[in-house]
Amino acid sequence: MENSTIKFSRKDSAKFFRTLNKRVNTYFAENNLKKTGNWRLHLKTAVMFALFLAPYFLILTLNLPNWANLLLTITMGVGMAGVGMNVMHDGNHGSYSTKKWVNKLMGSSIYILAGNVYNWQVQHNVLHHTYTNIHNHDEDLEAGRVLRFSKHAKWHRFHKFQHFYSVLLYGLLTFNWAITTDFMQMYRYTKRKLSYGKFPNPFLNWSVLLATKAIYVTIWIVLPMIFLSIAWWKILLGFFIMHYVAGVILSVVFQLAHVVDEAETPLPEKDGSMKNTWAIHQLFTTVNFGTKNKIVNWFTGGLNHQVEHHIFPNISHIHYTKISKIVKETAREFNLPYNEYKTTRKAIISHFRHLKELGKNPQLQYQ
Repeated sequence: MENSTIKFSRKDSAKFFRTLNKRVNTYFAENNLKKTGNWRLHLKTAVMFALFLAPYFLILTLNLPNWANLLLTITMGVGMAGVGMNVMHDGNHGSYSTKKWVNKLMGSSIYILAGNVYNWQVQHNVLHHTYTNIHNHDEDLEAGRVLRFSKHAKWHRFHKFQHFYSVLLYGLLTFNWAITTDFMQMYRYTKRKLSYGKFPNPFLNWSVLLATKAIYVTIWIVLPMIFLSIAWWKILLGFFIMHYVAGVILSVVFQLAHVVDEAETPLPEKDGSMKNTWAIHQLFTTVNFGTKNKIVNWFTGGLNHQVEHHIFPNISHIHYTKISKIVKETAREFNLPYNEYKTTRKAIISHFRHLKELGKNPQLQYQ
């Protein structure tokens, strides 16, 4: 990650964002709606937590056969992803409720998903939402050496196979949160004094990290070993399967919005300046998918409406379907892109096709 300052253009002669923001605000005012969640989000919260936690208690309290425990563990992984996309995400964006304490509580659900509020808000709210798809600034494009998500990243010979092996690694996303990622991010972000809002006390931050990790291990590993009369390795295997299922779901959903053919990866000039304003930059670097599919809309927490989410991260995802019409019409009116794949299948095909293209030797491509 570079420390150079990115400066988005302030020249928008057509006043795109001012016009769009006014129209969206008018929509909420005319319909007497709050921009935060409502009963639909609250009901979905209950469903997602039930998917995530009910199987856990069933496994602890019932003497079930291995195949039943496996199915329940997979269900927990689906619920884990659902809580992350629908509850934790809105909470940490401050869009779940008008009450700060409710947002904080829902955002804190990340602790039982193996993550950390401070790290997630810096990586997602600050780095990703501000510097979307900008190499060396948006950490969502960083995958170490093993995956190449940007044409500006260094190429390695093994990348030519990444469209095959990438999905195998996607399942490690939340598992890595639990064991390594949070510690490395905490060190890196604290050293750089990054924060979403007021910079927290580093000692307190590290204390929260260590305490929540200890509680997490106790809940998901220690207690099952105490209460279940099954081999320890089966418990660890179940823990891994839960994370792997959640990791695949979350990773694929995230990649379909930014690591696809239609999403640009612009670089700043030498002085750090970007060609477009921040809002217009979001239109070029973000893609929607499967927005007509009610199941995808419901389960992904509106993350298939990434264009709307990136321009209005303070609005709850339950409103994205409605305001998407306003965003789309306004973008077209100002001759700006509104990228979307009609189906999730087409987005998935585009993602892996894009990975294959990024896996080619760039020196051979431009000879």
